[in-house]
Amino acid sequence: MPRIVVAAPASGSGKTTVATGLMAALTARGLDVSPHKVGPDYIDPGYHALAAGRPGRNLDPWLTSEDLVAPLFLHGARDADVAVVEGVMGLFDGAEAAGGGFASTAHVARLLDAPVVLVVDASSAGRSIAALVHGFVTYDSTVRIGGVILNRVGSDRHERICRAAIEETGLPVLGVLRRNADVDTPSRHLGLIPAAERRADAVRTVERLGALVAESCDLQGLLALAHAAPPIGARPWDPAAADLPAAAAGPPAAPGEDAVRPAGPAEGAARPVVAVAGGPAFTFGYAENDELLAAAGADVVPFDPLRDEALPDGTRGIVIGGGFPEMYAAELAANEPLRRQVAAFGGPIYAECAGLLYLARTLDGAPMCGVVDAEASMTSRLTLGYREAVAVTDSPVARTGERFRGHEFHRTAVRRGPDTAAAWRWPGAGPEGFAGPLRLASYLHLHWAGSPEMASRFVGACR
Repeated sequence: MPRIVVAAPASGSGKTTVATGLMAALTARGLDVSPHKVGPDYIDPGYHALAAGRPGRNLDPWLTSEDLVAPLFLHGARDADVAVVEGVMGLFDGAEAAGGGFASTAHVARLLDAPVVLVVDASSAGRSIAALVHGFVTYDSTVRIGGVILNRVGSDRHERICRAAIEETGLPVLGVLRRNADVDTPSRHLGLIPAAERRADAVRTVERLGALVAESCDLQGLLALAHAAPPIGARPWDPAAADLPAAAAGPPAAPGEDAVRPAGPAEGAARPVVAVAGGPAFTFGYAENDELLAAAGADVVPFDPLRDEALPDGTRGIVIGGGFPEMYAAELAANEPLRRQVAAFGGPIYAECAGLLYLARTLDGAPMCGVVDAEASMTSRLTLGYREAVAVTDSPVARTGERFRGHEFHRTAVRRGPDTAAAWRWPGAGPEGFAGPLRLASYLHLHWAGSPEMASRFVGACR
């Protein structure tokens, strides 16, 4: 699989501009491009999906394990002509709790044996750019940097100075992007505004990015670099062959019993409908989670809590992922028929972050579903980071004492009711989330490919 990783010395250098534009430019040439993002971020993959016409997929060794990065990559890139992987933060920035470089762009590039193109912000430098590039090339010899793209170049003279200096290091300059405010993507408190919230404008932005990269970058040189990647010694991940315990109905195993039963859903059992929230307010979710639910025996049906006044027909379970309900609190509150139906729902519910806010009693004073005893509100504090969580209450997807790796990403807070069972604990934090036999709602985002039993257990609870 020809592949290339788009990285940068630091956040804000232009990785998303270049990666999304490259995906769009190659797609416009008739290539089938597989889009990927290093790390847990949900927002960039939404723009990648618009650019490539395929789901944007995440590659994160922390969330899914090192061993799964290459198989998940090959699964997402199945039948594609080329894959473009956008990095995260600076090239060598990773999970501090795991040694700093773990789950960095460099780590994923090594796991994929993929060449890197370095996007450098040249707006405030000239020849010194070459020293920066030289430092990144020599810092870790196991990461192959195959070229540079200069971003925010101010003039022809500025370009000549930077290009000549970098080429003295032996690296080719594969693109030069001028300062261009017309392709900036609007942001707010958690980064870029998701593509699903500004669909028409997002499509136009992606088209402009594609045109910019096509006219500013050496597409043939970038493709040649991608084709220089050696074969990957792994097989594609298959959700149907993941390590799924049985989707059997009933409560968690009693102490001393084996919680992992033979693989596969019960033969001949009807496929329960799992309603998965979507629409502008709930845009965060990993494609593999839905694929695992389907592999475990569920029919996955989307619904939009902003517009749909009822759950899909036959719903036996509800999954509500992340997003920005705080931006739509009034509209969500106004959809009273759906809120009442969710509040009265008797099946299993799994909710992450935005889903937790929607299940609370109120969000910034607006009435929500009241499934969990909590009041939610916006704050000025950003909570962000990887978490190694321990389940402290049995739920439809986790058993007490089990460990899961996830991440938090929010500027909201919840005030708990007095008699609520927590879902998780992790170092440095008190009880977090809400859990019970048919509920799990918390701030923790989880990639189920790293814990595929979650899907099977949830479908089992739906049965």
